[in-house]
Amino acid sequence: MLLTIDPNNGLPIYDQIVRQVKFAIASGALRPGELVPSVREAAKQAAVNPNTVARAYRELQAEGVLRRVRGTGLAVTEDAPAYCRKERVKLLEERLRQVLEEAAQSGLSEAELRQLVEKQLRLLSRSRGRRGSS
Repeated sequence: MLLTIDPNNGLPIYDQIVRQVKFAIASGALRPGELVPSVREAAKQAAVNPNTVARAYRELQAEGVLRRVRGTGLAVTEDAPAYCRKERVKLLEERLRQVLEEAAQSGLSEAELRQLVEKQLRLLSRSRGRRGSS
């Protein structure tokens, strides 16, 4: 699991970690029983303070996504994939709602907003196509 932190994202770093772990579980990149990187490993990889990773992992444990495996670390729970798939949709809907509110407040028309969304979807599709052909 590779964590990528974007300090300009607008989300707190611990929240970015929580979301990325949930998205990895929802997509099947992390499976039930699989261990997540240790706090130290994840902090080093993401170039963040270990306390930030520890906070994210505590939140994931509180939500029942991760469980402590004695002497080993933290593992994905059996119930996590279904929960994370639901959470992924909720998290993305909330971010999308915020962007749409900002667009409405800026005075964009619905047609202009649709053009922006379609343009970004095309760009995303192209960039995915290039990654797949590499």
